[in-house]
Amino acid sequence: MKKLTLAAMQREVDDYISQFKEGYFPPMSLIVRLTEELGELAREVNHGFGEKKKKATEPLGSIKEEIGDVLYCLTCLANTLEIDMEDAHRTVMEKFQTRDANRWTRKRDPVDKQTEEQVIED
Repeated sequence: MKKLTLAAMQREVDDYISQFKEGYFPPMSLIVRLTEELGELAREVNHGFGEKKKKATEPLGSIKEEIGDVLYCLTCLANTLEIDMEDAHRTVMEKFQTRDANRWTRKRDPVDKQTEEQVIED
């Protein structure tokens, strides 16, 4: 299966929505829908990994499908607001790589560990 870029995903969603007269929902409606879908994802994660397990009578859900629903709603919102999701991603990664550059403990590179062991031995 061919990898899907964010730009291609935005085009695919736009091509789908563009075939309908109604078009995209307004941004506030999309935020409400995104919140609803995020709640469904949270419920599935809670059932799978949290303390609140599903009842035997509840249908089996899919975290993958719920992530897809969240991604679809987020893509609709980005398209409505004419936001390039790849650009948004680059912007946020730059923010994290600069602002949080030294915030977390990095995993050691095997080369660095070997050099560190040599220094200790010397």
